[in-house]
Amino acid sequence: MQKDMYDIIIVGGGVMGSSIAYHLMADDQLRVAVMERDPAYAKASTPLSIGNVRIQFNLKENILISKYAFEFMADFEEKMEVDGVRPRITWQRDGNLFLVEEQGRARSEEDMALQKELGCNVQWWSREKLEQQLTQCNLGDYVGATYGPDDGTMDPYAVLMGYKSKARSLGATYIQDEVTEVTRDKASVSGVKLASGKDLKAKIVVNCAGPWAGQIAKTAGVEIPVVPVKRQVFAVNPDPKVKLNNLPRLTVLPSGLYMARETGGLVLVSKTMAEDPIGFDFSWDDKRFMEIVWPELAEFIPGMNTLKLMRGWAGLYAVNTLDANAILGEWPELKGFYLANGFSGHGFQQAAAVGRHLQELITGTEPSMDLSVFGTERILENRPIVTNVIV
Repeated sequence: MQKDMYDIIIVGGGVMGSSIAYHLMADDQLRVAVMERDPAYAKASTPLSIGNVRIQFNLKENILISKYAFEFMADFEEKMEVDGVRPRITWQRDGNLFLVEEQGRARSEEDMALQKELGCNVQWWSREKLEQQLTQCNLGDYVGATYGPDDGTMDPYAVLMGYKSKARSLGATYIQDEVTEVTRDKASVSGVKLASGKDLKAKIVVNCAGPWAGQIAKTAGVEIPVVPVKRQVFAVNPDPKVKLNNLPRLTVLPSGLYMARETGGLVLVSKTMAEDPIGFDFSWDDKRFMEIVWPELAEFIPGMNTLKLMRGWAGLYAVNTLDANAILGEWPELKGFYLANGFSGHGFQQAAAVGRHLQELITGTEPSMDLSVFGTERILENRPIVTNVIV
């Protein structure tokens, strides 16, 4: 086989592309190239995330994906060992708490019933339980909360590098270059063109470009509803008098505000808003924290009216504007062009299951999990998945 010919080319070497590469190389003797223009991952979504993993979704398939992720990540460090070196992912399973107002109670109870039916460990915290547990919080009109004790956070960069290192050790080739075009031969992909001027050939190309997925797809003549949306995170150091140890690892308010306890007493705070800007902008704005995030944070935890803003950063969500869920599988109108896109902020925690699923689709193996609801046909048919999205 010629040097620039591969069986599969993966566009994007982040956590999703590296998980797919690992799964392909673990089960098959394939010639796989992973294209990554920024091996430092300075603007990649995974290292800029808080690394949360949770079981609390309200779509059956998303719940099953999370269940598999919990199983897969349980011995991730051992599975990704290379030459005696294991990644340290620091999985802290201290729970996710979603506060609920009266108008959202019925839906939250329905979601919990589905999660329990699928064998998930979830709990309902009553108003009385919240008052006992969250003594430093102003609980306002909250009637209760759903709690996933097995949910938590892990080091997203360590997970990414674990996948990458293992995939490379199994024979995957990582190439630092930028894909400028996915080439095609009539109704089939033929490879990619690179910014360096090289042409690589392959009969299968997988789009794992995250927020850039829409741009990559467009070079192949494919339109997908995936846009980059900026999300900002702020790291604050609370007043030492404010004790937050009784808060779960992650607490989410119905407004979209969330806070995550970090090591060293830091708290990461962010807020998802409908007007978050679309575009490739990585600037962060302390004005947003001062005027929007901090007042709401201090209203919920009065002791937070004094704190120190330590730092902030911005990352990108690859938002599927059709229904905020994954787009998985081969594009119906272009043979060999596979998509793993549009995770809308859930990609990190879904990488394990999606990596396995794409490997199965590409190699013609019977899927271990029915994820057809995320199929690419719904994009062409403008047929969104109807669900009450939990962001």
